[in-house]
Amino acid sequence: MTDFSPESLATVGPKEFAALVKSTPDSKIAEVMGSQTRSKILDEIFGRMPTLFRADRAGSTQAVIHWNITGGPGGATDTYETVIENGACTVTNQPAREPKLAMTMDPVTFLKVVSGDGNPMMMFMTGKIKAKGDLGLAAQVAKLFDIPKN
Repeated sequence: MTDFSPESLATVGPKEFAALVKSTPDSKIAEVMGSQTRSKILDEIFGRMPTLFRADRAGSTQAVIHWNITGGPGGATDTYETVIENGACTVTNQPAREPKLAMTMDPVTFLKVVSGDGNPMMMFMTGKIKAKGDLGLAAQVAKLFDIPKN
């Protein structure tokens, strides 16, 4: 496998990405996600969300979700907005709408969630994920996307 970097992420599919996250030590993920390359990695991940969205599982779900990823350079937090409506998913890094759900987590936790390497409910219960708003939606978010199974 390749090293954890924006370049390697851009060339791998979801299953390879999951294996990469699982095989990379948390300390290395935190180091990379605390650097200037972080925005490229987040943009790549969020850019894939619409293609991994499962409209068949979403049904009539209408939701605005804010993902607040802490631990950026200089202590920065990046916020991405996922909008699920009319059977489609759109994503922006310029949040403009009031969220039905806002989740805050560090970058290691975020990567474990989106790669299927962590149990989101357990992470919420242990305080690694903070959620405000519709907690029922929080419990369903992972089911709305094709997340690799390890």
